[in-house]
Amino acid sequence: MYRYRVALIDDHEIVARGFAELFSTIPEIDVAATVATVTELLEATPHGTRIDLVILDLRLSDGSTVTSNVDRLRARGAAVLAFTGGDDAQLMRAAAHAGVLGVVRKSEPTAVLLDAITRAARGETIASTDWAAALDGDPDLADAGLSPREREVLSLYAAGAKAPLVASRTALSEATVIDYIRRVRSKYERVGRPANTKIDLYKRALEDGILPSPGHS
Repeated sequence: MYRYRVALIDDHEIVARGFAELFSTIPEIDVAATVATVTELLEATPHGTRIDLVILDLRLSDGSTVTSNVDRLRARGAAVLAFTGGDDAQLMRAAAHAGVLGVVRKSEPTAVLLDAITRAARGETIASTDWAAALDGDPDLADAGLSPREREVLSLYAAGAKAPLVASRTALSEATVIDYIRRVRSKYERVGRPANTKIDLYKRALEDGILPSPGHS
């Protein structure tokens, strides 16, 4: 069985140790490090050391910012899942804009936490109502100006449908669907909201209400 190497960054030692022990019960997960800061993790894992996922506490006492922390971790090739005990929507938005896979509350039931960690280690987006609400309340989001048809194609594609299925459901050719996705990405890029990956497109669709918030139909 492939085991994902996961690191936990939390500057509350007792809390961090407890969560690390919990996460180590997942067969697919190898908790490779439990540290207090991003700098400590990077110094302990030289370039070339594989870390698949970093679970990052959004509130660290070393003066670092969420954006800087996420950028430094992603530059090392690690995906990032934000971990929070509070309700700070601004921190959640900063994390989302920096490219985290999602935001998970420390107070979630054990089964929810373990499922989120496992899916994030695989590279899946972890959508939650807290995360969606934080994005929905972002006053700084620029309108990409998508047409109704572009929104329709995006709603299907970002929800997981592949281009052939989107083509079938919209009565378009596969080539036209791909062109629509290219145009959608270009429009988001022009307003400073990059959507280079399918995960990015999913986030943009959540932000703009094109897809419903998780837990809502």
